[in-house]
Amino acid sequence: QRGSGGSESPVPTQPRGVGRTGLGDERLQQRYKVPVKHGTETMHLAVVACGDRLEETITMLKSALLFSTKFLQFHIFAEDQLHYEFKATLNRWAFPEKFKYILYPITFPSENAAEWKKLFKPCASQRLFLPLILTEVDSLLYVDTDILFLRPLDDIWSFLGGFNSTQIAAMAPEHEEPRIGWYNRFARHPYYGKTGINSGVMLMNMTRIRKKHFKNDMTAVRLHWGDLLLPLLKKYKLNITWGDQDLLNIMFSHNPESLFVFPCQWNYRPDHCIYGSNCHEAEGGIFILHGNRGVYHDRKQPAFRAVYDAFRNYTFGDNLFHSLLYPLELELQKTVHTYCGRIHELFTKQLTKTVEDLYRRQSNIR
Repeated sequence: QRGSGGSESPVPTQPRGVGRTGLGDERLQQRYKVPVKHGTETMHLAVVACGDRLEETITMLKSALLFSTKFLQFHIFAEDQLHYEFKATLNRWAFPEKFKYILYPITFPSENAAEWKKLFKPCASQRLFLPLILTEVDSLLYVDTDILFLRPLDDIWSFLGGFNSTQIAAMAPEHEEPRIGWYNRFARHPYYGKTGINSGVMLMNMTRIRKKHFKNDMTAVRLHWGDLLLPLLKKYKLNITWGDQDLLNIMFSHNPESLFVFPCQWNYRPDHCIYGSNCHEAEGGIFILHGNRGVYHDRKQPAFRAVYDAFRNYTFGDNLFHSLLYPLELELQKTVHTYCGRIHELFTKQLTKTVEDLYRRQSNIR
């Protein structure tokens, strides 16, 4: 089905290299030809949506589309019952020159499929299989549904050009302050660096991921990505708390040279301010907001909820100053009774610059 947003169904081709990956599910063995523009002008963004995450995902996609300058290809992995609403909403976004989207089913290897699906949050571990499903995609930004872009997606995409010859993915640390870190205090498995990594924003060179042989603590033989996932799950499933994120920590703990670490303002979470400000890089502004802990939907961290509500309520075509930025600033002033609210200027500092830059670009085009 093709809509104004360019929805297209994936076109399967004959599987290649299935024996090596060890995947047991015919649907997951499908190799998808992605009918999009190629080259540096296309950025690929992937998200996995299950349960009640439809609105949150739509809001995230809206924030990505608002400010990005290059063409966007959305890869949306969602439960079947959500597909109709995704199509109905995205087809109303009449910007065919700015984005296309493809909807995919949630798909796991038939062996241990139920276990993969219930690992941590529903469907979250789908992200681990993206390099094996989207074989025509060279690079990809994966984000959780509770992400909001406060500056163009182009800017984090540019980190791909900063990878050295061994780096295959980029993530931010789980914590900046070890005294409140989870992994260094409680983890019962290997983790990356001093405080672990957070997988809510994960930039991937998937060509490199598919080619790499990973060191591991199960065999002296280095294994490909697809061959490593199930053995890791079997070994550590009784020791992991955060599901797929823990598995990624284990993988990169044994292959630290493969990870590019970007600063915390690219994955700013409640943990960075609820006990006092500990993401010093964000003093210049928050670039990507990550509303984990469900803070977009309760009253515990009203500063995060205010940003989410501002983007959710914004309508394409409205003036960004009057319909997004100014209402947000008013709401944030009501949050100063919380630690995060006391530094609420960090939530709008970069966003203000982003909006100004957008209107400046549009003025130059005219």
